[in-house]
Amino acid sequence: MTKHKIYIEAAETAKIGIWESNLETDTVYWDSITKSILEVPEDFVPVNGSGINFYTEGKNREKIRSLIQRATDCGISFIDKFQITTAKNNIKYVECICQVEVVNNKVTRLLGTFQDITKEQNLINELQLSVEKFSSVFSSANDAIIIINSASGIISDCNPRSYELTGYSSSELMGLHNSELFPMEKRKEIRVFLADQLKKDDHFVKETYIKSYDGTIIPIEVASGKKFMIDNQTFLVCFLRDISERKNSDYTLNMLSLVASETTDAILISNPDGIAVWANKSYTKLTGYSLEETVGKKPRYLLNGPETDLQTIHNINFAIENKKDLKFTILNYNKSNEKFWYESNITPVFDDRGNCIKFVCVGRDVTARIEKEIELKRILEVTSQQNNKLFNFAHIVSHNIRSHTSNLLMVLDVIETAKDTNEKLSYIEMFKEGTEKLSETIEYLNEIITIQKNTNIKKKDINLHDEIEKTKITLRLSILKSQIEINHTIPDDLTVSVIPAYLDSILLNLFTNAIKYRSRKRKSFLEIGYEVNEHYTIISFKDNGLGLNLKKNGHKIFGMYKTFHGNEDARGIGLCITKNQLEAMKGKIEVESEEGIGSVFKIYINEK
Repeated sequence: MTKHKIYIEAAETAKIGIWESNLETDTVYWDSITKSILEVPEDFVPVNGSGINFYTEGKNREKIRSLIQRATDCGISFIDKFQITTAKNNIKYVECICQVEVVNNKVTRLLGTFQDITKEQNLINELQLSVEKFSSVFSSANDAIIIINSASGIISDCNPRSYELTGYSSSELMGLHNSELFPMEKRKEIRVFLADQLKKDDHFVKETYIKSYDGTIIPIEVASGKKFMIDNQTFLVCFLRDISERKNSDYTLNMLSLVASETTDAILISNPDGIAVWANKSYTKLTGYSLEETVGKKPRYLLNGPETDLQTIHNINFAIENKKDLKFTILNYNKSNEKFWYESNITPVFDDRGNCIKFVCVGRDVTARIEKEIELKRILEVTSQQNNKLFNFAHIVSHNIRSHTSNLLMVLDVIETAKDTNEKLSYIEMFKEGTEKLSETIEYLNEIITIQKNTNIKKKDINLHDEIEKTKITLRLSILKSQIEINHTIPDDLTVSVIPAYLDSILLNLFTNAIKYRSRKRKSFLEIGYEVNEHYTIISFKDNGLGLNLKKNGHKIFGMYKTFHGNEDARGIGLCITKNQLEAMKGKIEVESEEGIGSVFKIYINEK
């Protein structure tokens, strides 16, 4: 086997193409490997110059043309790398070797090899890109980056940020032992730590301090990448970050946290959805819920109760949903289900981009203040009621009693001026009638004053069913005469907490009113029913009597001497006394009525 044949077989095995250009015969030869690289058919016949067009247009094509020209004219061989575009329009990288054959000082033939190096070139390109990226990051990084020779501890390279952080110049920092950057008391710790990290070959982050060129101590966070080797030397990349601002923020935050933890105000911090993430001691003490019970929940779920105001809850939810601040006072319930009044401010906290990141709720227990306000309001209401009653009494005293006394004085004057004895005696009956009416008025006033004065009489539990039956027996003649039908649905065991004498008076008055003001046009009835709620036992008295025009007379129905139907026996005092008796027992009376249809009186008996 000839050397030429051995060479061709070796080239095929190594996938190296062989090409030849005979300048004397003006012929070109490409082997199958060369054709495969150029992605042309096996039967493709190259001609002189056709190969140039496969080199990518631009510098690659110009370079190969120039090298071929030099080889042809001057007999200079070459070896170089090129980018080509194949017949199938694929980009490849090739290495082309050209040898020159000279006969009688004349170049007669160019021959060489053609090898596809696309994979190798792509790896080189990627490596160059990575180097460029690393170089860019290395130069422009906000963190100081130093590369330490692990054997000597010497800083072999660093980026510009290192000079700013340490205060050293590039010439001073390069070649400096890394321990010189740290305060004396930190050097041993850092030396041991770096040695340990080199053994582990693992990423680490540690807070420590460096000492700058001018002696300033700077808190830093030092981090490392993995070690790498060049020429059998191990190097470690370290990142140094100035955390002075963070340390100052941490200190300020710790101080604020201490203040927040120890303040007497209750402080709660929630996420943007209103879910608690932290609460101070005052908050947990006030609510009775521990920090673990509070965090992760919406406070309103824990603190709401039966008397919590729904509108205030709506306002709180609206403020959280719309990221608004809100000041409110609400009745809360602690873990032991005890009520307390809570005054609070909700304030949203926003980041630099305007996004709500949390809510801060600062509140306090204002139960004592609110209770005083409620008591003051109650006192004002009682005072207002008393003033109205005094005004009513003043009106009665000034009008009714004065009218009676004026009538009596007129009768006396007539008696004195009368000359005949029989005439004088005839006026004595008028004087007697006037004194009786005055006595009756004073008696009514005294009864109402007595009711309002005796507010501390103890109430007793009375069987309501029995009391209603007793009242029916007492009024049986009137009931029989009026032919009114009286029915009730009061259970045998229903008891009410009342002043017995007052209940007796109230029942008598409501029964007699139904009898007295019954309609003569239809058969009369009185139906007595009841209901019980959380605060009252409510007794209803429904009749089909004459009824009232409440629009016209509703404001004066419970006043003294108010009559509406012209009955001769009406005194206009019964409902006034009933109202006062119920109010003395912390109850009330209400009326529903329609003229010509009937009325429903409801008495509310306070069971507390």
